[in-house]
Amino acid sequence: MSRRRKVIALVAAAVVLAAAALTAREFVWPDLPPLPAKADAIVQLGGPGDRRLVAFDLYRQHRAPLVAISVSDDEYTTTWCGKGVYHSVPVLCFHSEPFTTRGEARTIGELSRQHGWRSVILVTTRDQAKRAELRVRRCFDGDISVATARLPLVQWPGQVVYQWGATIKAYTVETTC
Repeated sequence: MSRRRKVIALVAAAVVLAAAALTAREFVWPDLPPLPAKADAIVQLGGPGDRRLVAFDLYRQHRAPLVAISVSDDEYTTTWCGKGVYHSVPVLCFHSEPFTTRGEARTIGELSRQHGWRSVILVTTRDQAKRAELRVRRCFDGDISVATARLPLVQWPGQVVYQWGATIKAYTVETTC
């Protein structure tokens, strides 16, 4: 192998290793501080994983007096959303336009002003945790903590690719609330 090919191979290997390390740090094992004992609201973001179970478990631990749930158009019109209670848990359903993390962050900012929230616990999956916190921080001045739900192993490859694109977009194109 020529010297030039060896250098190219080494550079390519270094880039792959750096990308893998950054992926692991940001999406697979993000560094998240411990959850507070209390918050004003638990906010379950839309997306894959068992987020609702985690949100309800946090409610049962008395971490907040209600769970705000980001729902699709179809779910928003269900009976349980209209009642404000789901499996004995006080809920506040909301549907964001657009139905994206950025749209959810904007709605969380509006809800916090309406309800006087000064702290929230976001419920998402590990792959979205850092980006969700970034997005919400741009729209909400209070304290933000993140609890993560399990993401099925089969969904990890696609979610990591998606999160890379969405994170780059959040840092370059959509840099405001």
